[in-house]
Amino acid sequence: MHAAIIDLDGTMVDTLGDFEVALNRALHDLDLPPVTRTLVERTVGKGSEHLIRSVLAHQLALPEVRDQFLVCASRGIEDLFEAAWLRYQHHYLAINGEFAAVYPGVVEGLQQMRDAGLQLVCLTNKPLSFAKPLLQAKCLDYFFAHVFGGDSFERKKPDPLPLRKTCEVLGVKPAQSLMVGDSSNDAQAARAAGCPVVLVRYGYNHGEPVDGVDADAHVDSLVDIAQALDQAR
Repeated sequence: MHAAIIDLDGTMVDTLGDFEVALNRALHDLDLPPVTRTLVERTVGKGSEHLIRSVLAHQLALPEVRDQFLVCASRGIEDLFEAAWLRYQHHYLAINGEFAAVYPGVVEGLQQMRDAGLQLVCLTNKPLSFAKPLLQAKCLDYFFAHVFGGDSFERKKPDPLPLRKTCEVLGVKPAQSLMVGDSSNDAQAARAAGCPVVLVRYGYNHGEPVDGVDADAHVDSLVDIAQALDQAR
């Protein structure tokens, strides 16, 4: 291994609180009811645009919304999306990291990987303008040679393109680059790109147990990665 490509939300930082607060403030601006944390956990992971469209689809399908907000519902999700996206960006940037926390073992695990000589890169579906300030706010930014967001490349995970492009930037082969994530998005992208992959059990994975996802190893903490890979070999 020459590099580790590490996901952000659900892997290094628990950001459900940030998502919930920013989404509900945006929904309030649109006169729509608030979303539950459970729904956020099921829909997060494929980029902010997907998150917002999923939340709008769910909220507009609620009986009380159909009855009370008939005009909005008839306009459809795409008609509301631009306004929701703008309000969401405004609120998310205002609270970025305020309701989020670094998972236990992350700092120690990152230090272990760096001490082992691995180049570290953060690759997330989160917009880059959200990802960089969050890493800085949580004092994790100094670990990474590069940070790539969901808008850094033409496509997002689970498409393998972001991983392949990241390997090109680092000058390493995919087989020499470990993907560390928390969901099927990370695993699918890694498998298609030819990267080995380790998944953490404490993340989101759309509300489903991550142990059922094909990966080289499943761990409870980033500090367990080296031992898990040795056992997998």
